[in-house]
Parts: sequence; structure tokens; C-alpha cells
Amino acid sequence: MRGGGPHGAAMPEARPALNRTLLLKLAAVAVVALGAALLVWWGFDLKALFLQVMAGIRDAGPWVFFTAMALLPTVGFPILGFSIPAGPVFGERMGLGGVLAAYGTALAINLALTYWVARFGLRPLVERLVTRAGYKIPQFDPREQRELTLLLRITVGPPFFVQNYLLGLGEVAFFTYMWISWLVGMIYAVGIIKFGDALAHGQARMAVLGLSVFMAVVIALHLVRRHYGKRRKQSVH
Repeated sequence: MRGGGPHGAAMPEARPALNRTLLLKLAAVAVVALGAALLVWWGFDLKALFLQVMAGIRDAGPWVFFTAMALLPTVGFPILGFSIPAGPVFGERMGLGGVLAAYGTALAINLALTYWVARFGLRPLVERLVTRAGYKIPQFDPREQRELTLLLRITVGPPFFVQNYLLGLGEVAFFTYMWISWLVGMIYAVGIIKFGDALAHGQARMAVLGLSVFMAVVIALHLVRRHYGKRRKQSVH
């Protein structure tokens, strides 16, 4: 169930089943895109549906929205489902600073909850689910926990909640897990929330700026990952 490298630590490795999972995800995205295109072709008003969804979130209010954000990603709901609408829906009511503060609080609660579920609460069940999804449970050397946690957080592939579970199952120290996970998550969120808020208010320049910040962060984190990857390869050899 656990893998270890020369230093007793290993990043999560994908089994062959992971390729099938990735193909299924891509197929699902293609089906959704095709379905949306057909709906538009048949005259279905997707914009009206989008506005209705936004209005429903607005009517539910920030307490319901951010409470749902704290809980639902634990069972696999995409974190982007909260990042994208947060600014457009609640930006005017709470201000961008208020939205980011509420988002950061909900993110911290979710991180703590999933860590507890993976490490203590439902560990056997989570372990089975993660391995069936095609991931091996990592074993982190205490000396490398910060580096490996950062690498996992900026690795494209494992969904947000799977990353949480892998770090909890790998018994990363709670403080290390929390501050790195929260910081990386908020860095991503700032660009996405700013982009959505500016787009909703017709501020094209600010929307481009928010998107540019997000892309710059992605590129920077990719370079960090490459740097640490090269360092680990050199240390192995």
C-alpha cells in the first residue's frame, strides 16, 4: 500500500488504471461540451440558465455558499465550482477582500476536515477509494515533508480532494499540510476570483489582469516543480 524511495518518501504514483480514469474524464468533458453545443444549436438559452444558477446562489447567501464550500469538496465536489462564482455573486455585497476572507476561511476548514477524515476518521475507507482510483499511498520522510507537499500541490493531475487525502494518508504533519496547502490554494484563488468578479462587472482590463495573474502563478509553480524535481533526481543519483 505504501511506496518509498531511497529517502523513505515517494510521490503518489499512477497505476495503469489512472490512464483509463484520465480517458474517462476526457470523454466526459467531450460529452458535456457536445451536449452544450447541441443545446445551443437547438435554441436553448444557456446564458439564461447560467444567470438562474447565479441568482440561486445569490439568494442562498454567502453563509450557505461558503459553508457548502467548506464541506462539499470533502466528497469530491470540484473546488472550482466555488472559486469561479464567488466573486461575481458576492463581490458587490462583501467586497473583494470580504470574498477572499470568506473563501480562505472555508478553504482552511475544508483542508482540516479532509485531513482528519483521511488520517483518523475514515482512514480504511479513504485508503481503499484512493488506491482504486489508481494512486499509491505515499510515505513521506519527515525531513522532506514540506518539499513533497509543495510538489504534490503544484502537480497537475490529482484532483484537489485526492491531494488532501493523499497528504492525510501519508501522515504529513498537520501544520506543514495546512500552511502549504492553504497558501497554494489561495494563490490560485486570487487570480480566479478576480477574473470572475471583473468579468461579471464588464471590466475587461481587470478580467485580463486576473487571468494573467492566474497564468503567471501556474507558470511560476510549474517552474518551481521542475526545480524541485531536478533536485530530487540529483539527490537520488
